[in-house]
Amino acid sequence: MSTLNDIPTPRALDLALEAELRHVIDTKTKPPGSLGRLEALALQMGLIQRTTKPRIERPAMIVFAADHGIAKEGVSSYPQEVTAQMVANFLAGGAAINALSRSVGMTLEVVDAGVATPIPIDRGYERLSLGLGTRNFAQEPAMSRETALEGIARGAARVRRHASLGTNVIGFGEMGIANTSAAACLMSRLCGLPIEECVGRGTGLDDKGLARKREVLGRALAFHPEAGDAIDTLATFGGFEIAMMTGAYLAAACEGMTILVDGFIATSALLVAARIAPEVREYCVFAHASNETGHRRMLAHFDAAPLLQLDLRLGEGTGAALALPILRAAVAFVDEMASFESAGVSSKAE
Repeated sequence: MSTLNDIPTPRALDLALEAELRHVIDTKTKPPGSLGRLEALALQMGLIQRTTKPRIERPAMIVFAADHGIAKEGVSSYPQEVTAQMVANFLAGGAAINALSRSVGMTLEVVDAGVATPIPIDRGYERLSLGLGTRNFAQEPAMSRETALEGIARGAARVRRHASLGTNVIGFGEMGIANTSAAACLMSRLCGLPIEECVGRGTGLDDKGLARKREVLGRALAFHPEAGDAIDTLATFGGFEIAMMTGAYLAAACEGMTILVDGFIATSALLVAARIAPEVREYCVFAHASNETGHRRMLAHFDAAPLLQLDLRLGEGTGAALALPILRAAVAFVDEMASFESAGVSSKAE
């Protein structure tokens, strides 16, 4: 069983190349700063990769799927069986993340982190299940601390596998009925916010369903007094997929990857990872602002400006995939634009 000592611990970015990178960016044939956030992205990716010529190699998306015991409390408008059915849809190539990953040139991997019902397709995915869904955290912790640590270790191992294949840009998606409930409770506890500011409609609850969800989650938070570290909080309210994403974030930063952060669930895992190792934030690009209630408050917690605002609330890593072309543009201008000197263009007069 994994222990606290097995958790990947990323380092803060080495800023030794910052001045040189800024010079490369500022001396392209454009007014300084005129490419806006593309310039900041190019700088961040250069610092992560420790080069003045950042590249995107074998970009990958890992979708972690798992079920949640809190679904028994009626907090979702869909039955739990949908998790396994959607995993089958991923494997058949028919989900949104399949289409979007293909469209932007991302390798897609699906991980069974703990799906409760049999997956109709028995091949084409990684079997890393921690169990048949978590326990109902309205009545008991979702998992043990030891299981949370094992989830972190398994998620980290998948990222190291992709690193060995050359991946240097990665995103994480998820699938799991009732996982917005887990994410909302993690957010409430880790950000110190009332649950009412964290709970959204998830898969489309009506007003009555939303009121019930708030009541259930408020009661669950009251049932578990605040205590322990981020791993204890993850074990109390999290999901197996959230635990694996936590480890995936930490390992990706250790491997020097640029991390595309998706929506509400994916960012809740980052809340846990950043509480363990704040340095992970420096490797993250926040892909979009989800339309799920609470996500913008999560982004504010990280002082993050998302690249896109498309009113997405699907999950699966879809927002992260859509942001990849913007990263490609950032490295393209550094690689392909001429400098004032090489183009023979006069630079700004001093």
